This record gives sequence, C-alpha cells and structure tokens, in this order.
Amino acid sequence: MGEVAISLKNVSKCFKRYARPVDRLKEILLPGKSRAEPFWAIQNIDLDIFRGETIGVVGQNGAGKSTLLQIITQTLTPTSGSVLVNGRISALLELGSGFNPEFTGRQNVFFNGRILGLSQEEIEQKYDRIVEFADIGDFIDQPVKTYSSGMFVRLAFAVAVNTDPDILIVDEALAVGDVYFQQKCFTRLREMKESGVTLLFVSHDSSAVCKLCDRAVLMDHGKLILDSTPRHVVDLYEAKLLQKKDYEPDRVSITMTDEKSVAITSTTVKAEYVRMMDQSDSILHTAFSDSEIQLAIGLLFLETADDPHIGFKIRNRTGEVVFESNTLCMEQTIGKLEAGTAIEARFAFKVPLPPGDYTITLGVADGGIGKYEFQRLLLMLQDTMTLKVLPNPDTILWAGMVNLSPQFELHTLHTTS
Repeated sequence: MGEVAISLKNVSKCFKRYARPVDRLKEILLPGKSRAEPFWAIQNIDLDIFRGETIGVVGQNGAGKSTLLQIITQTLTPTSGSVLVNGRISALLELGSGFNPEFTGRQNVFFNGRILGLSQEEIEQKYDRIVEFADIGDFIDQPVKTYSSGMFVRLAFAVAVNTDPDILIVDEALAVGDVYFQQKCFTRLREMKESGVTLLFVSHDSSAVCKLCDRAVLMDHGKLILDSTPRHVVDLYEAKLLQKKDYEPDRVSITMTDEKSVAITSTTVKAEYVRMMDQSDSILHTAFSDSEIQLAIGLLFLETADDPHIGFKIRNRTGEVVFESNTLCMEQTIGKLEAGTAIEARFAFKVPLPPGDYTITLGVADGGIGKYEFQRLLLMLQDTMTLKVLPNPDTILWAGMVNLSPQFELHTLHTTS
C-alpha cells in the first residue's frame, strides 16, 4: 500500500454521564468519589487510511461515527490510543462547526480559511472561486445566522473543498441542499479523489457510499466491526437496520458468506431456488437489454405466515440499486400460507438496462404495514444470483442507467415563406 494519511491505534474515547445535574456539582465539590457513569463512545479502534483513498464511514445513529471524526480532526482528544494524521485536514462536520453566526459569509470565509492554516493572501486568491461555488449571491455579505440550512452548507462546503486540503472529511452535510448543488458537490468530490486527496465520507446514503468510496468501515455501538468493500459494508449495515426494525429482532439471524454476501434468515421460510428464465421458461444466465424475462423464486414455508410478501432488487456492479419492489408495493396479495407449503413466485419484467453485470437480491417478509413496511422480516439473500445483460442490436443506441425507449415526432409550426 502507499503512504499512510491517517492511522489510529487502539483508540478509545470515554465520556462521563451523570444521572442528575447536581451529581456533576457534587463531584467537583467533593472530590474522591466519582458520581458519573462512564460511556465509551468508541472503543479499541484500529484503522489505517492511505493517501488518496476514499473511505466511507457507515453506522446507525449513536454508533460513534462523529466521535471518530472529531478525534481524527483533533477537536477531541482520545482517552487512550494514538492518532497520526499526515497532511492538512479540511472538515465539514456538524452544521455550524467552524463558523461564527454573527460574522458575514465573507468574514467567515477568511475566518475559516485561517483556521485551516491558510494565509490571508492564499484566502484572497481562492475567495472568488469559493463564492462562485457557493452561489449564494448577495447573502455572502449578510450574517450567517440569517442563512437557511441549505445556504449554510453551500458556503461551508465551498470553503472545505476549495482550500486545497490533503484530507477532506464530510459528515452527512450533503443531505442538506437541492439536487443541483448535491450533483455539483459529488462532481467536485470525484475531482478531488482523482487528484489524490484522501476522503472520509460519512453518509446514510448507501448508494452514494458505493459509488464514491474505494473502501468502507462499519461502526456499531462504538466498535469498528467491519472493514471491507463498500458493497459488503453497506449490505451488513442495511441488514442490521432491518433486524432492528423487526417486531421480533431476536428471531432474525444475520450471516456473512465467504463471498462477502450478507443473508438474513429465520425459521419461517427457506429459499429452494432462484432462477432467471425467458418467456418459454428456459433458464437464463444472460439477457439482451430490453428483452422480457422472468424471475422464479421457489420457497418452502416451515412455519405459518399470515400475510407473506415477496420482493427483489437489482443492483449494478457498484452496488447501486437500479430497481426494487415487492408484492406489497405492487398491491398483490398472496394470502395466508400454512407450514409445509411450497410455492413458486414469478415476476415478469423487461430489462431496460445498459449492458453489464447485475445481481439479484431476494426478500420475504410477513405482515405489511402501510405501503413500505413489514412487521417481520423472514428472509433476505443479498446478491443471490447474477445476471449479465448484453447489448441488443435491435434497439436504439443509448447511454445512461435505463432505456426510456423514446418516441420522436416532428411538427412544423410555421414557415417564413
């Protein structure tokens, strides 16, 4: 591997939690007896990040992500362990950090630039570029406290990415802002990645992590439980979310295979087979773009399911979901299935996708709530099969994520003769 940009060795951070505010005062006035309960925000973190890598940091709320980033940026001191940072850091953490709300946007650009270690002359050279990227107009000369959250993120992000950092840390900031600004941000992040900047990207957006990152880590209850490919980390993260939301989470088991696929299983149902077929029921391993195919799923119910539903999703090679649905969303009812019942569920659909390799994920749940939620998750097999889509010589030439099969018409409105 290359040069290490960030290295954490056995890093832990403990905070004191008091049951009552008066306990904090008693501890100060009557030293010798601790009245606090220790809370370990992160524990025993070992992590090396190499120069030029883009690392996704994933985890549920309270997992320790923000504490980890604050220790890396040295706004928090670890309780134990060592931290090495090789390079200048620019960080976009929680909304408001590093900015004085009483200052104008212009003043905050210079204020924040000095915090990042730039000279007055360097900031002046970059100022026009920062203002152009932020695109907040005359508000640049208004106090930041008058900004909307979207305007604030525009300015903060513009400063962070235009001060030539060696390491850039972004913590959920891109969740705020309109779609045009988000597109501009991701374009800029990709440019920085290509130029060799080390990126730490914290997001609950699984698709963004898969598209942007080379590697990802999963935080859970203050511990780093997985350091792997973005796709593998995101799959385990989403599986844990689904387990947490289940009405009976202890009944659901999460396993990881040697091929880095994640599976959620229960005692209620078992997958017998998953097959891709053409319209004549012949098994397929490849399909032409825009052709019609069938997905056949064989299931054996070992226990009674009162309101079962079946779904699938298709992902491209980067892990981005290109389609996902289920029988509940399709307003299809299967009905109660008794223990010992074997069924085959079929989904017929076109494949308006560009040529490439795709994976199929299978899901089975029980008890639909509203349109998108379920009481019990019975089965989820990530990437249970692959599908190779081939170019279709009988369709138009096109590019993008999906073929919209456009129709063209031309109408003459008037002529000058």
